[in-house]
Amino acid sequence: MIRAKILGLGSYVPPRVVRNDEIPFLDDQHVPQETRQTETNDEWIRARTGIEERRYVDTAAGVTTSDLALEASRRALEDAGVDAKEIDCIILGTLSPDIHFPGTAVFLQSKLGIDGEDGCACYDIRQQCSGFVYGLEMADAFIRTGKYRKVLLVGAELHSNALDFTTRGRDVMVLFGDGAGAVVVGAVESDDEREGVLYTHAAADGSGAWNLYLKVFDISKSPIVHYDATAKLDAEQQYPQMVGKKVFLHAVRNMVVATNRALEKTGLTWKDIDWFVPHQANLRINEAVVEYAEIPKDKALNTIMWYGNTTAATVPLTIDHWRKEGRVKKGDLVLSTVFGAGFTWGSAIFRL
Repeated sequence: MIRAKILGLGSYVPPRVVRNDEIPFLDDQHVPQETRQTETNDEWIRARTGIEERRYVDTAAGVTTSDLALEASRRALEDAGVDAKEIDCIILGTLSPDIHFPGTAVFLQSKLGIDGEDGCACYDIRQQCSGFVYGLEMADAFIRTGKYRKVLLVGAELHSNALDFTTRGRDVMVLFGDGAGAVVVGAVESDDEREGVLYTHAAADGSGAWNLYLKVFDISKSPIVHYDATAKLDAEQQYPQMVGKKVFLHAVRNMVVATNRALEKTGLTWKDIDWFVPHQANLRINEAVVEYAEIPKDKALNTIMWYGNTTAATVPLTIDHWRKEGRVKKGDLVLSTVFGAGFTWGSAIFRL
């Protein structure tokens, strides 16, 4: 039987560390100013989010999301012992694409040096914070049906260039960081039901779409970008908007349900699962999910304290972080649950 297995894992974050006490003084170019730009502080951010610091790209360097994806992909390919030319499908999850179109996956393909007339299939998926689980479900289905043999699944985000560095935007701005994570998913022959990807499930509720969104442009308008991008007067058009309380409540409820569903459908218990890796949106959300789903606290892995919310990248980035620390090891069984804008959510169980 053909099963999908994670062959390699890699992640990348920019070198610049931005701590909470810097945030109040940053302008929109991430340059510290003498006067306070945003009314917030370290205590306020930690209490609400659990975040202590995050990573930002060098704005002046012209870094793109596909650049972050490239670094994570190279590391995942090296870890898997797979040449980029062996990849026959790229799935890239992001809400911060290089440009509106074409998709960012084709830019990544080209930077990997595997473009050309015989280039592999490239998919961009727009499931925001749920992108990794949605992408893993796609990769698993492609491989099980024999469509592809080796899939590069990437989550990459460059948030810092699209945040509102003012008091008006602080509830969203303090949450996000830049980074990327990638896995190589490959076909293996095995009759072991606990080998590779054991379970995936993805879901959505479109009635929550306007509780967390970024317009940037409005296709119903002519022109579709109908504001002065330098004036910053129309914040709702330019910057992410969030109804925080609704997002928090829906995230906790759906992540708990998705987690319990994964165990019920597979017949597994927490004795079987080595690690719980939730999406890193807010440490308070993850703590609530652990409590209500009765997850052993010592099995829950978080990295939001150091990276903030890197959206589609958080799951592979978190796993790779703790692998480097020596906690996560090859062969470990992971249950991951995610929730994002849309609303979208899902869960997956897979062996590393």
